[in-house]
Amino acid sequence: MNKKINGVLTAIVTTFDREGAFDPERQREQVRRQINAGNGIFCGGTNGEFFVLNEQEKIAVTTTCVDEVNGQASVVAHIGEISTRETIRLGKQIARLGVDAVSAITPWFVPLNQQELIDHYQRVADALTVPLFLYNIPARTGNTLQPETVRTLAAHPNIIGIKDSAGSYESLSGFLQATADCQDFAVLNGPDSLIHQGFVDGCSASISGLANVAPEAINAIWARFHAGDIAGSHQAQENVTGLRTALYSIGFSPAAVKKAVSLQGFEVGESRYAVQFSAEEQQQIRQIVNHYLQ
Repeated sequence: MNKKINGVLTAIVTTFDREGAFDPERQREQVRRQINAGNGIFCGGTNGEFFVLNEQEKIAVTTTCVDEVNGQASVVAHIGEISTRETIRLGKQIARLGVDAVSAITPWFVPLNQQELIDHYQRVADALTVPLFLYNIPARTGNTLQPETVRTLAAHPNIIGIKDSAGSYESLSGFLQATADCQDFAVLNGPDSLIHQGFVDGCSASISGLANVAPEAINAIWARFHAGDIAGSHQAQENVTGLRTALYSIGFSPAAVKKAVSLQGFEVGESRYAVQFSAEEQQQIRQIVNHYLQ
């Protein structure tokens, strides 16, 4: 029986040292922050900079997260690569590390039709022993999973859900409606602006990048909802939405998140890709975080 993935999982940043190499001890520190706030871990995702990690680093990040969590919460690892072959190759290695599930974005750069996406995911799911989440993030891949495609894939016994990071309520509700009668198939919300509404509509979990900055504030949306305090959950969402809107206006959201974590006093290193923040922008980030998380 698969472990139920629910609540908040943080799309955790990958920590680097001053030379830009993976720093496992700092990674453990970030994992502990999330566990203490009641959140699970989603590692190797967009906020984890998977696209600039080599295979050994992806394995090291996952190993560190699983070891530090030590069964206290759910751990899902991203395994998506540009080809089916490489996704399976990485997935088999990650599956041996003790994760509860894996997730794979659609292949990118090459435009694929819906049948090709179905074939890709079915082949990956067939090859793995660990449960698989589909991962829809069309703005970054150029390929969009359609609701009926996801419904078809939901019939596969090893495909247990979808993480939707398309960014719109229309997309999220489309997947919820298309799979409403698919037993044990979960829809995980990606956008931090839709955490509360996702839970109201039937999402089992939220994968939150902003939880790196505000682990307790993000968890409060779920905790209050789970306790039956729907109004309190909505109120918690309103505060988070304000933080998200202000912070993400500064630049590429995962880069802004990592810089915010750094400016909170945690040594997580610089993002590996060529996004930079001026001294003025860094001061803006400090002010935003102080305003919403005081």
